[in-house]
Amino acid sequence: MIVTLIIICEVGFWVLLGIGLALRYFAKMPRASVAVLLCEPLLEVLLLVVTAIDLKNGAEPDWKHGLAAVYIGFSVALGPELIKWADARFAHRFAGGPPPVRPPKYGKARTVHEWRTAARWIAASAIAIGLLQAAMWYVGPDGDTGSLETWRERMTLLIGINVVIALGYTVFPKKGPGDSAPAERPTSYSDR
Repeated sequence: MIVTLIIICEVGFWVLLGIGLALRYFAKMPRASVAVLLCEPLLEVLLLVVTAIDLKNGAEPDWKHGLAAVYIGFSVALGPELIKWADARFAHRFAGGPPPVRPPKYGKARTVHEWRTAARWIAASAIAIGLLQAAMWYVGPDGDTGSLETWRERMTLLIGINVVIALGYTVFPKKGPGDSAPAERPTSYSDR
């Protein structure tokens, strides 16, 4: 039942996003669009409540409960950015808006972009870890929480991967085609 509800929440997210954008750009109803898009978090609340009820009714915590926590974390942290991404493309395609801004490719701007991206993924993982820990406390020491602990370890690993990627762009910034290589040093006094 939990996996089915996760799928319903994901489909519901895209349906609400499509309806919200259609209301904004086709029907010219921006307030109705915002109202529809504000309904999206209710899907995560529903999933959280159903998962808690399932655990309260004696279900053994398993990978499905962990997946629900991860899905909620990622929806909360990454959902707003995904909505902005879709809105920019929809506006460009159907409403004559400017082309979507592409992420920077080089230098400090790329490094900042990578840290912002990492921050969103780290926030998603942290929310998921918090929900997983809450579920483990909710189940108590007598329940088998091994699958929830496995999900928590995966989210911790995901945080580490995102930090390593962002650090990579910090330590080894990507050079643009216009960036010049350092000048070669003269090899002898006569080369000066």
